[in-house]
Amino acid sequence: MIIKTKKYQLETQTFVKLGMESILKQTWWVWFIPVAIMLIPIFVEGALGWCIGIALTLSILYVLFWWIQFTGMTQMEQNKVLFEKLAYEIDSRQIMMKLNAKQGMPMGWDKITKVEKRKDAFVLYMSRVQFIHLPFRVFKNENDIRFMEAILKRKNFLAA
Repeated sequence: MIIKTKKYQLETQTFVKLGMESILKQTWWVWFIPVAIMLIPIFVEGALGWCIGIALTLSILYVLFWWIQFTGMTQMEQNKVLFEKLAYEIDSRQIMMKLNAKQGMPMGWDKITKVEKRKDAFVLYMSRVQFIHLPFRVFKNENDIRFMEAILKRKNFLAA
């Protein structure tokens, strides 16, 4: 059986938001660096102001770096296809991203590294910064959502 979705266009704000969430979850350990810097005043007298400033600056620069990366990706020509209105045809062999009836791009399940089922969507990750966001509203009916979930469980992307 093939799941055929309605056409869906990923909004750039949604892409940036999901990308930021993903990268901040994956690099959670980075937040120990500002904490470690904040501990320096315990050993060095008079360094409190400097340490607060450095820790705050590093934290802001880190978040700003990734925000710029994701925002920049929305402007790049090679990523333009991610933000066009696409229909998806999903089966157990591949995911077909269709621009129209004649133009499409198949993507095998081996390209998917991780899948998240959220309260309103499936997010299929291909890398840290590339993913397919499939809100439940793009599926034609409840059976398609259940079938998609069954495929993901068979592929061991979701817990059974």
